[in-house]
Amino acid sequence: MLTQQELLTRLRPLLEKEGRLYQKVTRIFARPAREGEVVNTVTADGLETVNVARPGDWLVRNQTEAEEQYLISAAKFTRRYECIQPADDGWAEYRAVGRIRALELTPQRLNALDLCAPFDFVAPWGSLMTARQGDFLACPEDGDEVYRIARAEFEQTYLPLDERKNEGR
Repeated sequence: MLTQQELLTRLRPLLEKEGRLYQKVTRIFARPAREGEVVNTVTADGLETVNVARPGDWLVRNQTEAEEQYLISAAKFTRRYECIQPADDGWAEYRAVGRIRALELTPQRLNALDLCAPFDFVAPWGSLMTARQGDFLACPEDGDEVYRIARAEFEQTYLPLDERKNEGR
């Protein structure tokens, strides 16, 4: 299993050479998480990861077919999202303001990374995460972490910046 730093070290040169900038174009719902709350992130292809809420974390629910949920620290949440629709039930609607650099895990890229799919690595929050061929590996623009985004959810959520300009969203 790769550590977060080992995967980042392998991935950075390939991201700089072949990665594209993407913007999350779907909105999310979010609410403050309850300390100790256990969140199972389930995508269209099954359980992706498990995380436990720490003080100040936010619980995010994507507006995808899987409606996958995940936790994010308060500091990251405020950098990456802005509220557009407050709600009375604790959940509010947000839009993404950050961008990611990502690339698809093709056989050629897996070979360049000296990895075989599927492979396991430690997610930024310390839990196990499994990446498969066809998934995307993503880093926020600051490049301080790497995580997997399952293919189906990536296609439902992100657009390359050059396509987003033409979309008029």
